[in-house]
Amino acid sequence: MTTPGLTFDLKPSAQPLTPAEREAALADPGFGRYFTDHMVTIRWTEGRGWHDAQLEPYAPLQMDPATMALHYGQEIFEGLKAYRQPDGSVATFRPETNAERFQRSAKRLGMPELPTELFVEAIDVLVAQDRDWVPAGGEQSLYLRPFMIATEVGLGINRPANEYLFMVIASPAGAYFPRGVKPVSVWLSQEYVRAAPGGTGEAKCAGNYAASFLAQAEAVRQGCDQVVWLDAVERRWIEEMGGMNLYFVQGTGADARIVTPALTGTLLPGVTRDSLLRIAADLGYATGETRISTDDWRAGCADGTISEVFACGTAAVITPVGSVKSAEGDWTVADGESGEITMRLRQTLVGIQTGRIEDRHGWLHHIG
Repeated sequence: MTTPGLTFDLKPSAQPLTPAEREAALADPGFGRYFTDHMVTIRWTEGRGWHDAQLEPYAPLQMDPATMALHYGQEIFEGLKAYRQPDGSVATFRPETNAERFQRSAKRLGMPELPTELFVEAIDVLVAQDRDWVPAGGEQSLYLRPFMIATEVGLGINRPANEYLFMVIASPAGAYFPRGVKPVSVWLSQEYVRAAPGGTGEAKCAGNYAASFLAQAEAVRQGCDQVVWLDAVERRWIEEMGGMNLYFVQGTGADARIVTPALTGTLLPGVTRDSLLRIAADLGYATGETRISTDDWRAGCADGTISEVFACGTAAVITPVGSVKSAEGDWTVADGESGEITMRLRQTLVGIQTGRIEDRHGWLHHIG
């Protein structure tokens, strides 16, 4: 159920940060450390649909201890960015695609689906109000976090909640790699799995991330930066790296083929993943979506048929993978450094997002 003609009630903060305070935060924003002056909220109630759309000052939430999200895990989220363009304007990158994935996540967790236009408008309202928080220069951006939680109060209820709160908050983000893009080492997790067939793997829900922390801690104990997930059934098919999708470059130069694990229902369909498939094709590379095993990875690095490996996601854009560790042995990807094709794809995507390269696909959504 939706509510036609929903209008946002704008309640700007009476005490926003001063320009000097904001500039101090923007000078070294890090990632997820500072938040803008405002947030957007929209409520959903069974029988009424979406209502009470508001822009209001950023503030803590007050929740009953029996709020269902705290007990039964109905919580989903998205991540996207707003970028300052060369003419000073601001644009978000593919917000409609994030809206569609948010709907799929909601459906999987038995939550109401927020219409695409309302999702995009909520982001537009917040970015327009807090546009001075969008950094300029380099790879800086304003990270946007739309999310939804179940707010019905009660325990022992074996059904989806009948009340929800959708919100958008924003945080200025500096370059994810302030010292430059460096290859990471990865640990192949054979003890834990991220998702199983029929589960919530393709939904962007909080529980998937909580369940990953133990395996990530194991990767760190093994001296690695990140964990790589394998399939739940055979424990041999490559799925994701941490919360990012993986790519493999087969061959070199103009004849290289760029492939990524196929979406099987247990992988998150990343927006960056999809964008890179199209960008790679635009640059003249062959692309593919297929199943890749740990044996394929090891053998490909040994005989040189796999020349580069990288992970991709909204936060870091592209992260090269330089080495692999597992209980069955270790190996290096090529010379262990960032590959030429990896960096070309990264520079092209960032160039499109920041308005320095032509947006051939209409991905940028301009906000005022």
